[in-house]
Amino acid sequence: MDPFTFNTSASIRFGAGLLSKLGDIVKDHIGNRILLVTDPGMLTTDIVDRSLEALKSSGVEATLYSNVRADPPEEIVLEATEVAIECGAEAIVGLGGGSSLDVAKLVALLAYGNEKLEQVYGVGNAKGPRLPLILVPTTAGTGSEVTPISIVTTGTNEKMGVVSPVILPDIALLDPELTLGLPAHITAATGIDAMVHAIEAFASANPNNNPISRNLATEALRLMGASLEKAVHNGTDINARSDMLLGSMLAGQAFANSPVAAVHALAYPLGGHFHIPHGLSNALVLPHVLSFNTKVAPKPYAEIAPYAFPELAKLENQERAEAFCKAMAALSERCGLQQTLREMNIPQDMLPRLASDAMNQSRLLVNNPRKLSEADALSIYQAAW
Repeated sequence: MDPFTFNTSASIRFGAGLLSKLGDIVKDHIGNRILLVTDPGMLTTDIVDRSLEALKSSGVEATLYSNVRADPPEEIVLEATEVAIECGAEAIVGLGGGSSLDVAKLVALLAYGNEKLEQVYGVGNAKGPRLPLILVPTTAGTGSEVTPISIVTTGTNEKMGVVSPVILPDIALLDPELTLGLPAHITAATGIDAMVHAIEAFASANPNNNPISRNLATEALRLMGASLEKAVHNGTDINARSDMLLGSMLAGQAFANSPVAAVHALAYPLGGHFHIPHGLSNALVLPHVLSFNTKVAPKPYAEIAPYAFPELAKLENQERAEAFCKAMAALSERCGLQQTLREMNIPQDMLPRLASDAMNQSRLLVNNPRKLSEADALSIYQAAW
């Protein structure tokens, strides 16, 4: 067996209704004065008020930062960091979707005062230390609560990552009740995103692809393959919501250690240029990247197919891998997601620019099980258009 490294969050707490314990958990483990990082959409729910009340009732002083937006730009990270410094935050709590959790990670790092944002982009450049950190996801998709990754939009449309175990949180707090109010379209997009994490982690060509990640990925696909449609079409099904949240976390642990590849590399330019939500961007290119990969590397996809779609077990090898591509596309369509780039009003003459930008994601492309050129990327975008 090849040597590997596996890192994840120090403590994971899972349970319906766990948000009510947030104040006690914060007070006991990370401090008495915190910055709560979230986004404007969360303010339209009662989750932020409930969080603040739980903190207040435990004697925790909380300052709210709620300006996070999707594909967070550098200025949001820096603004939130300034708020943390000004309020004297001893610790950071991130609450919301992947963008809020990603910002919270970087605020915990930068507010400590040892490092600047421009110094920590890339793999292993963030050295820490950081402020104590708790992450509370409200979507079942990104797995950000257990990943050492934060994605930031730089300039107008380029995305860069901070990748370091230093930004793994002290505690990931998962309460499936927080996902009950998610609209069907967001449930679908984030759910497909989480399944992509598991798929790419399992098939990753990264040298750190390891038995732990592969086992987590298969269990994640087993849970989410059986529960995504239930969660989309019956959003109050707490069992389906629980399976999706747990599956998303397991997939997050998998790809945090066995990194994702070309699906994400081709999805990022869609978010950068057209502000398409990340999960939907992944869903739009997924079947076409899988089809490209399975032509020369069918084995990993044939192996994982029956976990998500048990009926595919009767097929073998190449046929099973190809059926898996079609099954993922059909699942996306049944969940109500758009299926083509033209449905997202992306002009066809923009495809060469997207392909060129995708090639900048070399950190991800090296993990793809099939080598992918700019011409290949263009062909995939054309197939998705």
